[in-house]
Amino acid sequence: MTGQATEGRLALIAGIGALPALLSGAERAAGGDPLICALDGTPPEGVEASITFRLERLMPFLDQLEDEGVTRVAFAGGMRRPALDPMLFDPATAQIVPALVPALQAGDDATLRAILGLFEEAGFSVVGADAIAPDLVPGAGLLGPFRPSSDDERDAARAAEIVAALGAADVGQGAVVAQGLCLAVEALPGTDAMLDFVAATCGGLRPDPAGARGVFHKAPKPGQERRMDLPALGPETVRRAAAAGLAGISWEAGGVLLLGRDAVLAEAEAAGLFLWSRE
Repeated sequence: MTGQATEGRLALIAGIGALPALLSGAERAAGGDPLICALDGTPPEGVEASITFRLERLMPFLDQLEDEGVTRVAFAGGMRRPALDPMLFDPATAQIVPALVPALQAGDDATLRAILGLFEEAGFSVVGADAIAPDLVPGAGLLGPFRPSSDDERDAARAAEIVAALGAADVGQGAVVAQGLCLAVEALPGTDAMLDFVAATCGGLRPDPAGARGVFHKAPKPGQERRMDLPALGPETVRRAAAAGLAGISWEAGGVLLLGRDAVLAEAEAAGLFLWSRE
Protein backbone atom coordinates (compact mmCIF):
# COMPACT_ATOMS: atom_id res chain seq x y z
CA MET A 1 0.00 0.00 0.00
CA THR A 2 1.16 3.56 -0.67
CA GLY A 3 -0.11 6.87 0.64
CA GLN A 4 -2.62 7.48 3.43
CA ALA A 5 -6.35 7.81 3.04
CA THR A 6 -8.43 10.10 5.23
CA GLU A 7 -11.80 8.56 4.36
CA GLY A 8 -12.99 5.02 3.93
CA ARG A 9 -13.81 2.03 6.08
CA LEU A 10 -12.69 2.08 9.68
CA ALA A 11 -10.97 -0.85 11.39
CA LEU A 12 -11.48 -0.69 15.14
CA ILE A 13 -8.77 -2.48 17.11
CA ALA A 14 -10.96 -3.24 20.11
CA GLY A 15 -9.86 -4.06 23.63
CA ILE A 16 -11.11 -4.02 27.20
CA GLY A 17 -13.60 -1.47 28.50
CA ALA A 18 -16.57 0.55 27.27
CA LEU A 19 -14.78 2.51 24.55
CA PRO A 20 -14.96 -0.06 21.70
CA ALA A 21 -18.76 -0.22 21.84
CA LEU A 22 -19.05 3.56 22.06
CA LEU A 23 -16.81 4.15 19.03
CA SER A 24 -18.46 1.38 17.04
CA GLY A 25 -21.84 2.94 17.74
CA ALA A 26 -20.63 6.41 16.80
CA GLU A 27 -19.15 5.17 13.53
CA ARG A 28 -22.35 3.31 12.63
CA ALA A 29 -24.43 6.37 13.50
CA ALA A 30 -22.31 8.33 11.03
CA GLY A 31 -23.11 5.79 8.31
CA GLY A 32 -19.94 3.73 8.57
CA ASP A 33 -19.43 -0.03 8.76
CA PRO A 34 -16.58 -0.55 11.21
CA LEU A 35 -14.53 -3.74 11.00
CA ILE A 36 -14.02 -4.96 14.57
CA CYS A 37 -10.61 -6.54 15.18
CA ALA A 38 -9.05 -7.88 18.37
CA LEU A 39 -5.58 -8.83 19.49
CA ASP A 40 -5.43 -12.52 20.41
CA GLY A 41 -5.69 -12.85 24.18
CA THR A 42 -7.58 -9.57 24.63
CA PRO A 43 -11.24 -10.23 23.83
CA PRO A 44 -13.14 -6.96 23.43
CA GLU A 45 -16.06 -5.92 25.61
CA GLY A 46 -19.42 -4.94 24.18
CA VAL A 47 -18.60 -5.81 20.57
CA GLU A 48 -17.88 -9.00 18.63
CA ALA A 49 -14.61 -9.20 16.73
CA SER A 50 -14.76 -10.20 13.07
CA ILE A 51 -10.98 -10.65 12.94
CA THR A 52 -8.60 -11.83 15.66
CA PHE A 53 -4.88 -11.38 15.00
CA ARG A 54 -1.47 -11.92 16.57
CA LEU A 55 1.48 -9.53 16.48
CA GLU A 56 3.65 -12.38 15.15
CA ARG A 57 1.51 -12.24 12.01
CA LEU A 58 1.00 -8.50 11.84
CA MET A 59 1.88 -8.09 8.16
CA PRO A 60 -0.71 -10.63 6.92
CA PHE A 61 -3.24 -8.89 9.17
CA LEU A 62 -2.46 -5.54 7.54
CA ASP A 63 -2.95 -7.16 4.12
CA GLN A 64 -6.29 -8.50 5.32
CA LEU A 65 -7.38 -5.00 6.36
CA GLU A 66 -6.57 -3.73 2.88
CA ASP A 67 -8.61 -6.56 1.35
CA GLU A 68 -11.56 -5.50 3.53
CA GLY A 69 -11.42 -1.95 2.16
CA VAL A 70 -10.02 -0.42 5.34
CA THR A 71 -8.24 2.94 5.07
CA ARG A 72 -8.60 4.19 8.65
CA VAL A 73 -7.64 2.49 11.92
CA ALA A 74 -8.56 3.39 15.50
CA PHE A 75 -7.41 1.77 18.74
CA ALA A 76 -9.97 1.52 21.53
CA GLY A 77 -9.76 -0.01 24.99
CA GLY A 78 -7.07 -1.57 27.11
CA MET A 79 -4.92 -4.38 25.74
CA ARG A 80 -2.67 -6.88 27.43
CA ARG A 81 0.97 -6.80 26.40
CA PRO A 82 1.39 -10.08 24.47
CA ALA A 83 4.16 -12.63 24.84
CA LEU A 84 5.64 -13.28 21.41
CA ASP A 85 6.10 -16.83 20.13
CA PRO A 86 9.10 -16.97 17.75
CA MET A 87 7.64 -20.04 16.04
CA LEU A 88 4.61 -18.09 14.80
CA PHE A 89 6.35 -15.30 12.87
CA ASP A 90 5.69 -15.24 9.15
CA PRO A 91 8.62 -14.10 6.93
CA ALA A 92 7.26 -10.58 6.36
CA THR A 93 6.56 -9.88 10.04
CA ALA A 94 9.91 -11.40 11.04
CA GLN A 95 11.61 -8.57 9.17
CA ILE A 96 10.17 -5.97 11.54
CA VAL A 97 11.17 -7.83 14.72
CA PRO A 98 14.24 -5.60 15.32
CA ALA A 99 11.87 -2.63 15.62
CA LEU A 100 8.97 -4.40 17.33
CA VAL A 101 10.63 -6.30 20.19
CA PRO A 102 12.52 -3.35 21.78
CA ALA A 103 9.30 -1.32 21.73
CA LEU A 104 7.36 -4.09 23.49
CA GLN A 105 10.05 -4.15 26.18
CA ALA A 106 9.84 -0.39 26.70
CA GLY A 107 7.06 1.65 28.32
CA ASP A 108 3.46 1.73 27.15
CA ASP A 109 3.82 4.91 25.12
CA ALA A 110 6.89 3.62 23.29
CA THR A 111 5.05 0.39 22.47
CA LEU A 112 1.99 2.22 21.16
CA ARG A 113 4.07 4.61 19.06
CA ALA A 114 5.91 1.72 17.44
CA ILE A 115 2.69 -0.13 16.60
CA LEU A 116 1.05 3.06 15.31
CA GLY A 117 4.07 3.66 13.10
CA LEU A 118 3.75 0.22 11.54
CA PHE A 119 0.13 0.86 10.61
CA GLU A 120 1.01 4.23 9.11
CA GLU A 121 3.91 2.78 7.14
CA ALA A 122 1.42 0.30 5.67
CA GLY A 123 -0.62 3.25 4.39
CA PHE A 124 -3.43 3.41 6.93
CA SER A 125 -4.59 6.63 8.56
CA VAL A 126 -4.62 6.20 12.34
CA VAL A 127 -7.37 8.28 13.97
CA GLY A 128 -8.08 9.00 17.61
CA ALA A 129 -11.25 8.26 19.53
CA ASP A 130 -11.97 11.98 19.70
CA ALA A 131 -12.10 12.14 15.89
CA ILE A 132 -14.79 9.45 15.80
CA ALA A 133 -16.81 10.56 18.83
CA PRO A 134 -15.78 14.13 19.77
CA ASP A 135 -18.54 14.37 22.39
CA LEU A 136 -16.55 11.94 24.54
CA VAL A 137 -13.86 14.58 25.22
CA PRO A 138 -15.18 17.39 27.47
CA GLY A 139 -13.93 20.93 27.07
CA ALA A 140 -12.92 23.11 29.98
CA GLY A 141 -15.36 23.77 32.81
CA LEU A 142 -17.25 22.21 35.70
CA LEU A 143 -19.68 19.36 35.14
CA GLY A 144 -22.45 18.98 37.67
CA PRO A 145 -23.55 21.13 40.60
CA PHE A 146 -20.52 20.92 42.88
CA ARG A 147 -17.50 23.24 42.86
CA PRO A 148 -13.97 22.67 44.20
CA SER A 149 -12.87 24.74 47.17
CA SER A 150 -9.69 26.81 47.00
CA ASP A 151 -7.93 23.96 48.85
CA ASP A 152 -9.27 21.48 46.31
CA GLU A 153 -7.98 23.68 43.48
CA ARG A 154 -4.50 23.67 45.03
CA ASP A 155 -4.62 19.88 45.44
CA ALA A 156 -5.69 19.51 41.80
CA ALA A 157 -2.82 21.71 40.65
CA ARG A 158 -0.35 19.71 42.74
CA ALA A 159 -1.73 16.43 41.37
CA ALA A 160 -1.40 17.76 37.82
CA GLU A 161 2.29 18.51 38.47
CA ILE A 162 2.82 14.98 39.77
CA VAL A 163 1.03 13.39 36.81
CA ALA A 164 3.17 15.41 34.41
CA ALA A 165 6.33 14.15 36.15
CA LEU A 166 5.08 10.55 36.11
CA GLY A 167 4.09 10.80 32.49
CA ALA A 168 7.48 12.12 31.48
CA ALA A 169 8.88 8.81 32.74
CA ASP A 170 6.11 6.88 30.88
CA VAL A 171 4.72 5.56 34.18
CA GLY A 172 1.11 6.63 34.73
CA GLN A 173 -1.67 9.10 34.05
CA GLY A 174 -3.20 9.77 37.45
CA ALA A 175 -2.48 10.84 41.04
CA VAL A 176 -4.39 11.54 44.26
CA VAL A 177 -3.43 14.56 46.38
CA ALA A 178 -4.98 15.67 49.68
CA GLN A 179 -3.88 18.75 51.62
CA GLY A 180 -0.84 19.02 49.38
CA LEU A 181 0.29 15.44 50.06
CA CYS A 182 0.47 12.79 47.37
CA LEU A 183 -1.51 9.80 48.64
CA ALA A 184 -1.09 7.60 45.56
CA VAL A 185 0.01 7.53 41.95
CA GLU A 186 -1.24 5.41 39.09
CA ALA A 187 1.09 2.68 37.85
CA LEU A 188 0.66 -0.58 35.93
CA PRO A 189 -2.26 -1.90 38.07
CA GLY A 190 -4.34 1.08 36.90
CA THR A 191 -6.78 3.66 38.21
CA ASP A 192 -9.13 1.31 40.04
CA ALA A 193 -6.29 -0.28 42.01
CA MET A 194 -4.91 3.14 42.94
CA LEU A 195 -8.28 4.41 44.23
CA ASP A 196 -8.87 1.16 46.11
CA PHE A 197 -5.48 1.63 47.77
CA VAL A 198 -6.43 5.14 48.86
CA ALA A 199 -9.75 3.88 50.23
CA ALA A 200 -8.06 1.07 52.18
CA THR A 201 -4.96 2.77 53.55
CA CYS A 202 -5.00 6.56 53.36
CA GLY A 203 -7.87 7.56 55.65
CA GLY A 204 -5.55 8.58 58.48
CA LEU A 205 -2.82 10.19 56.40
CA ARG A 206 -4.48 13.59 55.95
CA PRO A 207 -2.89 15.99 58.50
CA ASP A 208 -6.21 17.72 59.21
CA PRO A 209 -9.15 15.28 59.43
CA ALA A 210 -11.52 18.21 58.91
CA GLY A 211 -9.52 19.64 56.00
CA ALA A 212 -9.56 19.05 52.25
CA ARG A 213 -10.46 15.45 51.46
CA GLY A 214 -8.40 15.14 48.30
CA VAL A 215 -8.60 15.19 44.51
CA PHE A 216 -7.96 12.54 41.87
CA HIS A 217 -6.41 14.08 38.75
CA LYS A 218 -6.08 12.41 35.35
CA ALA A 219 -4.17 13.61 32.28
CA PRO A 220 -2.28 12.32 29.24
CA LYS A 221 1.45 11.92 29.51
CA PRO A 222 3.49 14.87 28.22
CA GLY A 223 4.08 14.36 24.52
CA GLN A 224 1.80 11.30 24.50
CA GLU A 225 0.54 10.02 21.17
CA ARG A 226 -3.10 11.00 21.71
CA ARG A 227 -4.51 8.85 18.97
CA MET A 228 -3.88 5.82 21.19
CA ASP A 229 -4.39 5.18 24.91
CA LEU A 230 -6.09 8.48 25.71
CA PRO A 231 -6.96 8.45 29.43
CA ALA A 232 -10.57 7.67 30.28
CA LEU A 233 -12.96 8.18 33.19
CA GLY A 234 -16.24 6.35 33.72
CA PRO A 235 -18.92 5.73 36.35
CA GLU A 236 -16.79 3.15 38.15
CA THR A 237 -14.04 5.76 38.56
CA VAL A 238 -16.51 8.05 40.30
CA ARG A 239 -17.75 5.27 42.58
CA ARG A 240 -14.23 4.37 43.65
CA ALA A 241 -13.24 8.02 44.16
CA ALA A 242 -16.26 8.42 46.42
CA ALA A 243 -15.35 5.25 48.33
CA ALA A 244 -11.86 6.72 48.83
CA GLY A 245 -13.43 9.75 50.51
CA LEU A 246 -12.26 12.25 47.89
CA ALA A 247 -13.86 15.62 47.24
CA GLY A 248 -13.74 15.37 43.48
CA ILE A 249 -12.09 14.46 40.20
CA SER A 250 -10.21 16.76 37.88
CA TRP A 251 -8.68 16.14 34.49
CA GLU A 252 -6.96 17.89 31.61
CA ALA A 253 -9.56 19.53 29.37
CA GLY A 254 -9.51 18.03 25.89
CA GLY A 255 -7.21 15.22 26.99
CA VAL A 256 -9.48 12.69 28.71
CA LEU A 257 -12.37 10.56 27.46
CA LEU A 258 -15.54 10.67 29.56
CA LEU A 259 -17.25 7.31 29.10
CA GLY A 260 -20.94 7.14 29.97
CA ARG A 261 -21.33 10.87 30.58
CA ASP A 262 -24.88 10.73 32.00
CA ALA A 263 -23.96 7.91 34.38
CA VAL A 264 -20.78 9.72 35.44
CA LEU A 265 -22.73 12.90 36.23
CA ALA A 266 -25.39 10.94 38.13
CA GLU A 267 -22.81 9.07 40.22
CA ALA A 268 -20.92 12.26 41.02
CA GLU A 269 -24.05 14.16 42.03
CA ALA A 270 -25.24 11.30 44.24
CA ALA A 271 -21.83 11.15 45.96
CA GLY A 272 -21.37 14.92 46.22
CA LEU A 273 -18.18 14.93 44.12
CA PHE A 274 -17.15 17.78 41.86
CA LEU A 275 -16.09 17.05 38.26
CA TRP A 276 -13.64 19.59 36.89
CA SER A 277 -12.25 19.66 33.34
CA ARG A 278 -9.22 21.92 33.92
CA GLU A 279 -7.57 24.16 31.33
